Amino acid sequence: MKRHRPTNELILHVIVAVLILNIAKTEVPRPRGVSLSRAGLYDPTKDFTCFDNTLTIPFAQVNDEYCDCADGSDEPGTSACPNSMFHCTNAGHQALNIFSSRVNDGICDCCDGTDEYVSKKCPNTCKERGQHAREAARLRAELVKAGKQLRNELSAEGIKMKQQKKDKLVELQKSKIEAERVMKEKEDLKKQAEELESVALEEYRKIEDEIKAKKAIEEAEMIRKEATETFEKFNSNADGLLSIPELQTRQPFDKDHNGEVSEEEARSFLDNRESINLEDFIVYAWPLMKPIMMREQGVFKPPVGVGEVEEVPLNDAREVNEEPDEEPEPPQYDDEEDDEEDEEPAEEHHEEDETDTNTKVEYDEETQKLVSEATQARSEFTDAEASVRNIQSEITRIEEYLRKDFGADEAFAALEGHCFEYTDHEYIYKLCPFDKAVQQAKSSAVDTRLGTWSKWTGPEGNPYESMLYDHGQACWNGPSRSTRVQVSCSSENKLISVAEPNRCEYLFEFSTPAACYEVEQHPDDVHDEL
Repeated sequence: MKRHRPTNELILHVIVAVLILNIAKTEVPRPRGVSLSRAGLYDPTKDFTCFDNTLTIPFAQVNDEYCDCADGSDEPGTSACPNSMFHCTNAGHQALNIFSSRVNDGICDCCDGTDEYVSKKCPNTCKERGQHAREAARLRAELVKAGKQLRNELSAEGIKMKQQKKDKLVELQKSKIEAERVMKEKEDLKKQAEELESVALEEYRKIEDEIKAKKAIEEAEMIRKEATETFEKFNSNADGLLSIPELQTRQPFDKDHNGEVSEEEARSFLDNRESINLEDFIVYAWPLMKPIMMREQGVFKPPVGVGEVEEVPLNDAREVNEEPDEEPEPPQYDDEEDDEEDEEPAEEHHEEDETDTNTKVEYDEETQKLVSEATQARSEFTDAEASVRNIQSEITRIEEYLRKDFGADEAFAALEGHCFEYTDHEYIYKLCPFDKAVQQAKSSAVDTRLGTWSKWTGPEGNPYESMLYDHGQACWNGPSRSTRVQVSCSSENKLISVAEPNRCEYLFEFSTPAACYEVEQHPDDVHDEL
């Protein structure tokens, strides 16, 4: 008869069976609720001593539903001691410690059902839960493995970027020294050119000042002449005082266009007086009347603004009216005093421009050359000054970048400068790592800042698990908005979810390969009981 070699699968089954048999044979007897690691403290052949050494009792009193020990160590498997702990073996899944007060409370806490041993209503689900947990752990391990490979690439990129920034900083600092030297040189040249320009122009300034002074005298005389002629024209009784009744006969001063000049209207043009003499008229009244007179003579016409209608004299309006029997409604005018305030500066500005043009002296060739050289020197200094500012701004940006904590191996550095979005039914949220967190309503293009990058806030063992963005836009009658970002491992950069657990406090969940690193775990978190 031909013999067959056992297959590897058969050998594996045999080994597992032997192990289970040996474990069953070597199982240490222990009271209900006691873990394997503490089994040696409960020896049924000896009296039991409380863990705090305050009392020794017969072993038969262990788990007798009566709390003898102050520390509860004699009742690990009952609910008699409120401060005792019950151990769920949970074979096939993770072991678990629960408070003894949960024993026999009608709720299934242990997947093996041992905490409800009186009712025995809790089925043993450890095998199924263990399989699910191991599958989840396997998927997690695969995710971490893939993420770690990407993280290594991000780390290499981050280290390279940081070194490039350092090299650029050294280069910029050298460039700044040279730029400051050039700026100082241009400043000296500017001062020299301006000194020569100032000396050359001094004589021309005197001439220009003389022309301006003469021009001002001529204009003052012209204004006095115009004002005097108007005063004498309006002062019908030639008593040397222009009165309200005399001004009421002058239709142009009908401000509300109701067909007559009221006392109040006339008084407003006389500096709020009953009458005014020639000298006061020239100083106070004429500046108010002149725009009205110019408009009446067609010399001055205010611009027509957007949406306004050009004024049409009442008689002209009647001529163009299609129904001559109906008198048209008089046009509505703004207060004439407001018009005067707006019009006068425009007129003066025009006169100033004209004065400047008329008093400008043409320079000789040598002086013009000095003026051009000074202008060029000023321009070159301005450019040199701007160059220094630009270099300093870039230095400041790089120094801020180098001060940021991108992780122990710079893996998070590649995230800076990028933004990631999450959209719900109402808002678009945006996370820009190491910069800001914002919210934008779908119906608006305006961003609401939910915080500016502050620091890492993860626990001591894993500080890069959580980010804080604070000092955001203030809430209505509330605090400034802030955002905490929970960072997790993934094979891609993605903003997973957004919530507002408290008013004006937001919680973002963000996954990235940069977070795929080994974190030390407690043995109880990964141990499966056989």
